[in-house]
Amino acid sequence: MTSAPPQPPTDAREAFFAARRAIPATVDLSVRIGTLTLANPVMPASGCFGPALGRLIPVAELGAVVTKTVFGTPRGGNPAHRLTEIRAGMVNSVGIPSRGAAGYLTELHPRYQGLGVPVIISVGGHRPGEYAPVITDLRGAGDAYELNVSCPNLDRLGTDIGSDPDAILAVVRAARQTTDKPLIVKLPVLASSIADCALAAQEAGADAVCVANSIPALPLQPDTRSPALGNVIGGLSGPSIRPIVLRLVWLAARAVEIPVIACGGIETADDALDYFSVGARAVQVGTANFGRPFAMVEIVRALQERCADDEAAGIRDLIDLWRAQ
Repeated sequence: MTSAPPQPPTDAREAFFAARRAIPATVDLSVRIGTLTLANPVMPASGCFGPALGRLIPVAELGAVVTKTVFGTPRGGNPAHRLTEIRAGMVNSVGIPSRGAAGYLTELHPRYQGLGVPVIISVGGHRPGEYAPVITDLRGAGDAYELNVSCPNLDRLGTDIGSDPDAILAVVRAARQTTDKPLIVKLPVLASSIADCALAAQEAGADAVCVANSIPALPLQPDTRSPALGNVIGGLSGPSIRPIVLRLVWLAARAVEIPVIACGGIETADDALDYFSVGARAVQVGTANFGRPFAMVEIVRALQERCADDEAAGIRDLIDLWRAQ
């Protein structure tokens, strides 16, 4: 029996993805994080992606997916309101609701596995000793773990483990004894020295660092001058923080030999190339996904096309060609 011919796209979304340009095999966007090789350097930021997006975008074109942060036990997150838009971007105080490790394994992990790309599980804790037990409870699920030591809205003080190199050493060393899978440490913006924090992660056995999380912020209601968020403080994200994070990525990349994953205000391939030019090896897309779910796939395709147009073998070669002009 002969198969029916493919039908033409039925809407604009399908037309966009059907029009993908053929990229020469000589373009290689792969990146290695410890023992894990990603097909390309683009992935979502934790908390800014869910497996339901697999019905909307071709997730298989991404380098990896990063889960929402998993805690050891279920938690409900922060009180409403949890999100507000300001002129500088978006401030969220979701507080990382979690089904706990057991709930993640039974309810979410099979759906992430079905997306066809490596799954990086974000792991959370309130104290340094809480991370390794979560990895143990995950029972080997996931292809890598991102240790979220930098969420700015878990409590009203805005404190985070990731600003203390000694605490980072403790978290990563314990996690390293628990698993041989790649470990990524997600660092905060507000650290006295991002280089020292990145070096601590590297010394303790991390395979990469992610720079950075959102910036602690306190948005107010314009009429009452009262806090706009139920938790009072939240995390500022979006394009306004990109120049700040660019500096941090530059500093971290100069300090360590392990890969630096950039996260902060990335909306386009040009934004990603800015980060690659200061030393990042991969990027995470966060806030842009809420308004443009196709953003990550668009970035991957644009990077492929830029390399093909300039006859560059990959992103590093592309940047070298630009600098040689």
